[in-house]
Amino acid sequence: MAKRKSRFLSSLLKKVGLFFIPRKIRAKSGWLWFGFSRLFTVGGVFFLVPMMLFSVLPVPYSAYMVQKKVENVLQGKTYNIKKDWVSLDEISWQMQMAVIASEDQKFESHFGIDLQAIETALKLNAKSKKVRGGSTISQQTVKNMFLWHGPSWVRKGIEAPLTILVEYVWTKPRILEVYLNIAEFGYGIFGVEAAAQHFFKKSAKNLNLQEAALLAASLPNPNLFKVDKPGPTMRKRQAWIMRQVSQLDGKNYLDKL
Repeated sequence: MAKRKSRFLSSLLKKVGLFFIPRKIRAKSGWLWFGFSRLFTVGGVFFLVPMMLFSVLPVPYSAYMVQKKVENVLQGKTYNIKKDWVSLDEISWQMQMAVIASEDQKFESHFGIDLQAIETALKLNAKSKKVRGGSTISQQTVKNMFLWHGPSWVRKGIEAPLTILVEYVWTKPRILEVYLNIAEFGYGIFGVEAAAQHFFKKSAKNLNLQEAALLAASLPNPNLFKVDKPGPTMRKRQAWIMRQVSQLDGKNYLDKL
């Protein structure tokens, strides 16, 4: 039995070795393809393992939290992260709908990427200096969870296939749950529970529509649109989000997820 296991392990290691160390590749293009294919495989495993784990487990830290922490440490600033993971059933339906109404009204029907929203954003950006994004909640979850913030075509190239994979591995409610737990709502404030406690002194499950819409209105840039100091633009967006929640049929929308 021990010899059989030893032979099996030896054979497996040999196959793994041949996968990464080819016997013979004649052309340069062959070496190029070999390198890219193996790099893609390693990268896929690198993302797939945490993706599978966090399809059920709470997320302790996101890549964006780490990025913000490192940036502030390098600048010599104190940066304390406030976060408190809660399950989706511990988040009020008003909060769930506020971010859907604000960020991604087709959340229940797209495959992770909203091609029409991207096309619209590109057309508007071509006519205006103000850049508008076309990212879905799924894309924003992937960016916050696994990647980094900042304009980058490289990140976008990684983000798209990862988003489709997350949509395949996770459910829509799980994507929404992770998004609401790792989104930034203020300086060092991550997740809706920490935000609800900080700004309203209550749990996320007790947020009403007005409070939820105000939190959602901060999401484009929570360091500019401050929940505790909302200006006219933010108040206008808050009112718009509340109207959109009603037009999307409120809580009934969540039954489609």
